[in-house]
Amino acid sequence: MDVPVWVWALTVGAIVAMIVFDFVGHVRTPHAPTLKESATWSAVYVGIAVLFGLGVLVFAGGTFGGEYFAGYVTEKALSVDNLFVFVLIMASFGVPRELQQKVLLFGIAFALVLRTVFILVGAAAIENFSWVFYLFGAILIYTAVVQARSGGHDEDEEFEENGVVRLIRKVVPTTEEYHSDRLTTKIDGKRFITPLMIALIAIGTADIIFAVDSIPAIFGLTQETYLVFAANAFSLLGLRQLFFLIDGLLDRLVYLAYGLAVILGFIGIKLVIHALHTNELPFVNGGEHVTVIPEIPTWLSLLVILVTLVITTVLSLRKNRKDAEAGHVSPTGLEDKGAGRDGLQAQGPGDRDGSPAGARADAPPSGRTAGVTDRSSGD
Repeated sequence: MDVPVWVWALTVGAIVAMIVFDFVGHVRTPHAPTLKESATWSAVYVGIAVLFGLGVLVFAGGTFGGEYFAGYVTEKALSVDNLFVFVLIMASFGVPRELQQKVLLFGIAFALVLRTVFILVGAAAIENFSWVFYLFGAILIYTAVVQARSGGHDEDEEFEENGVVRLIRKVVPTTEEYHSDRLTTKIDGKRFITPLMIALIAIGTADIIFAVDSIPAIFGLTQETYLVFAANAFSLLGLRQLFFLIDGLLDRLVYLAYGLAVILGFIGIKLVIHALHTNELPFVNGGEHVTVIPEIPTWLSLLVILVTLVITTVLSLRKNRKDAEAGHVSPTGLEDKGAGRDGLQAQGPGDRDGSPAGARADAPPSGRTAGVTDRSSGD
């Protein structure tokens, strides 16, 4: 796929413009978005991603169009999984609901920059070392096993600050209270960072872990750097709105981890098969290509991804309905803890038992959080 420089420039410029618009139009003035606002803008960003994919279909053909849509759907599903961890982080730091948008948007911008670097590095590695497909495949298969064994999430598990966050707390003076939507503040002439900055750093470091399987997964569906970048970018855009839209529904996707395990495992196997077809390792078949097993076509990859996500969602909703009928959970899928989400008040970062509106301290992390939270003793 030959992508002219001007197309790259136009695409990157459009994505940056959308992030800037998101900040100026929605985030600059702190507020808690309504369900209508979140639903509308989520639909807008999904629509833009679909229109882009249709453009790829028209101008680049069905193969590349299929690769883009397979990558976009996979990355979007993984992004939804990331929201479990974001809920934990918001609750742990007591981020007020009206400030959560800023943390999410800054975190998304950081993730986009970080993943762009990973994509460029991954593309260069693939170009020069065919054995990288073995490595990517192994990473995804291992992640799939961890994901399946974890069962998705544990309602009793809480976010624990990782080493990076604890180090920053030690080195940089921090306040215990929020100062509006400011990331830093001056007290008695001395500069401090606020809990909002700490929460942002926590989300940023978490995304480094997420990128470890997200980037190999997309390269397992397409080796076109432009499509890899576009699928990642469009999956991240609108993630802020999606957070508020499905905040109350995250707990209901009880089988999402298993669905993602199937998808990651499938893509991992696909990568290994591709690695065998391009094999150059001397200790594998004497350095010759292994073509006994045919490569998995793009249409089959897209079909497996879509069917898996549909089955996962249907089974999750069915289980929640049965649990509700049995009285284990409320009809909304949330356990009755004595207060609704909207009735909760944001607590200070020092109060780990409190939860801001829209985020529960016992909100479930996903299986992909292995490595995100540090289980060693805190300070």
